[in-house]
Amino acid sequence: MNTEMMHSLVDRVIKVDRGGPESRIGKLLAVAEDYITLLNADEGIIYYNTHHIKSLTYNAKDQTELDVDIPRKFSYIQAKDFQSVLGKLTLRWVKINRGGPETLEGLMNIGNPTDDFVTIVANEEIIRVSLFHIRNISYGVKVDKVNKDGKTKENNKQKDSK
Repeated sequence: MNTEMMHSLVDRVIKVDRGGPESRIGKLLAVAEDYITLLNADEGIIYYNTHHIKSLTYNAKDQTELDVDIPRKFSYIQAKDFQSVLGKLTLRWVKINRGGPETLEGLMNIGNPTDDFVTIVANEEIIRVSLFHIRNISYGVKVDKVNKDGKTKENNKQKDSK
């Protein structure tokens, strides 16, 4: 995909791919050399390898907002390329390839930076995944959803318990 075109969509709510198990709607936070960073209301930060993105959709007429409350000091992993993002996710709990039969979840280790695979430890299995076949990846960063009255769910939980 054209990097310049993708930069024009930063801070907008977009849909990655038209449908299927990898398709997600979220706020485009950043565009890098070979990946984009998407904030999804349900799953948090998702890093998409741009080589696997078929389409990006932005609804110019119905410009919807994402129903999340992004904290001021919200931070996420940023790197020059997708392999560097993977390197920064070493020894974190990750989810690879969001949908379909190729979904994996577990503790990730990238090993040597020259390797062309990552290692996922899930239950008693050690799984090696080719870097080329990682369409997207996420880790535990999530933000609170906003209700219709403008308050986050966390704020409402505290209010209800008093």
